[in-house]
Amino acid sequence: MDSMVELPCPICLAEGKLMMRALSTEIPYFGEHTQVTLLCDECGWRQTDFIPADGAKPGGWSICIDEASVLSARIVRSSSCTVCIPELDLEVHPGSSNAGYVTNVEGLLVRFGEVVDLIARDLLQEGDSSAIQRCRELSDSIAAVKNGDFSQPVNIVLLDPRGHSQILHENAEARELSGEELVRLPVGPDPTIFSPDEV
Repeated sequence: MDSMVELPCPICLAEGKLMMRALSTEIPYFGEHTQVTLLCDECGWRQTDFIPADGAKPGGWSICIDEASVLSARIVRSSSCTVCIPELDLEVHPGSSNAGYVTNVEGLLVRFGEVVDLIARDLLQEGDSSAIQRCRELSDSIAAVKNGDFSQPVNIVLLDPRGHSQILHENAEARELSGEELVRLPVGPDPTIFSPDEV
């Protein structure tokens, strides 16, 4: 369902150009979710999120990548979720143009690898050799796990204050977030265009 939003775009402030697209669908094994996408026809800004049909509470999910079957574990990551790989000291927080997505563990590793490679290219221009070397080590570690080297297993951790993110695998572990985590974790932008009850 598409509908115009009676507010200006939160990025370019254009009036009458913001549209909300909502699509309710059954995500296999996760249940019914509504995918909500906000789009600006003027500047191209886009934000997507996944909202579960049932009530959600703040939660964390983790899975240890220690065997090949884990690489295909499904991940639903909402725009309010922080994603971590603690053993590699990698962490991605919600940002101003953050979007939710559905992927698997391998796809998540690809995303981390692409960001590390992008940072390495930027560092080449600056000539920071120690940081470039660290990026190469991270890239090699990510590639090794993707290619089935589980000699040094790593964990994928999802921390979602809104509770919309999940990992689907028999080895995945769910938990509640602590009060300290809830205070510390960012949830990303909230354009206050709609509430989940309106979807």
